[in-house]
Amino acid sequence: MSTSENMEVAAALYDAAAAELDQAAAHCRTAAREQEVPRGAAHAWAALGHIRAAEESLDAQARTHAARSNP
Repeated sequence: MSTSENMEVAAALYDAAAAELDQAAAHCRTAAREQEVPRGAAHAWAALGHIRAAEESLDAQARTHAARSNP
């Protein structure tokens, strides 16, 4: 893979993580305003799910970097 292709893959992973974190933030804002506990908790869990998805994208980038890095 060329350097520019590697950069494109990395950028896509970072964009995916950012999109998931944006969704997590939106769920957190909703949970903060929700007056019903079950709905608020559902949004809190949804936020955590988006955070985990963002972590997966960042983990993939970290694994790629580790595979190409020389100590």
